[in-house]
Amino acid sequence: MSSRRDDLPPAGAAAVPAALDPLAGVRADGDPRTDVYLTGSVFLDIIFTGLDSAPVRGTESWARGMGSSPGGVANMATALARLGLRTSLAAAFGDDHYGEYCWEALEQGEGIDLALSRTVPGWHSPVTVSMAYEGERTMVSHGHEAPPPDFAFDGKHAPGCPPPSRACIASLVPGRREAWLGCAAGRGSRIFADVGWDDSGRWDPADLADLEHCEAFLPNAEEAMRYTRTDCPRAAARKLADRVPLAVVTLGSQGAYAVDGRTGESAEVPAIAVEALDPTGAGDVFVAGFVTGTLADWPLTDRLAFAGLSAALSVQEFGGSLSAPGWAEIAAWWQQVRAYEAGAPGVLRRQYAFLDEVLPAAYRPAPLARAVPTIGFRPPA
Repeated sequence: MSSRRDDLPPAGAAAVPAALDPLAGVRADGDPRTDVYLTGSVFLDIIFTGLDSAPVRGTESWARGMGSSPGGVANMATALARLGLRTSLAAAFGDDHYGEYCWEALEQGEGIDLALSRTVPGWHSPVTVSMAYEGERTMVSHGHEAPPPDFAFDGKHAPGCPPPSRACIASLVPGRREAWLGCAAGRGSRIFADVGWDDSGRWDPADLADLEHCEAFLPNAEEAMRYTRTDCPRAAARKLADRVPLAVVTLGSQGAYAVDGRTGESAEVPAIAVEALDPTGAGDVFVAGFVTGTLADWPLTDRLAFAGLSAALSVQEFGGSLSAPGWAEIAAWWQQVRAYEAGAPGVLRRQYAFLDEVLPAAYRPAPLARAVPTIGFRPPA
């Protein structure tokens, strides 16, 4: 038996108004009230940073930093909400302190609409421990599949057909069809998808049948090359563009490459060099940035650049979800670039000149929540 938290205050845009709406120029009467819908598993992430090396068998390692935050699909949902998109998340939450913390952090802290989410009595929250070192991460997770909701596929509640929305984001599982994608696409939602690692080793293109419903597919270079049987990520993107209107392949430290199969346009943007504290969730932040630019009708190159910038800013903070940048961090970065390249505009100032039209002249939002070492502190006496 599961329960929804219908007794909690309204969430979404009504709870935490976005100071900057990137879709203000394209909104019209009659548009869906939801910008982006997504569903998946919410984890509690515990992140250790400042490790000198990978843990060694039979020894104890001490980390110089630690943070806790909602994880899993919460990474993507938070990144979208912090960029001003009205975000609806359908997920199961554990009936424990971890689940209560994650729910509150997402709904009250980030303004994410959880009306389609539920608490599962007696089910504990999945947990991931992430260890960051040498620019990489190693993760250990534990959890159990949440029991299916009582109201599955009644046309109103997830994982049935989601509410009308501008876009939906799906994480494809090789070989498994997601019936709700066809329903959402039929309602006019634009579907963006990434894919998980194929543990079977098959990498069968037929396993990605749900691409027929997608507008954009955003795998990493290794995934793209394996599914297309190519040895070049750019060739892989071009081949994927035969199956999906927009193929975007992330290239790690080299940036990202995209091909629009409808127009033949291609674009490539290099990554921004930063000192990474924790790369957890950077891929999700990239997707959120790209979705934002796409819904705002930006040019393809600008969308890639903005997605890369969002991801670069996120790796300089602890954690997955709470490392996502907001417009204040983006504005501060742009101000630094303009000041540094004031005399002779360089590559970054030319690449990101579009931000002058996006960012307001003065922007002072409230500070963002960041990952904390622990949760559940007792209030002061």
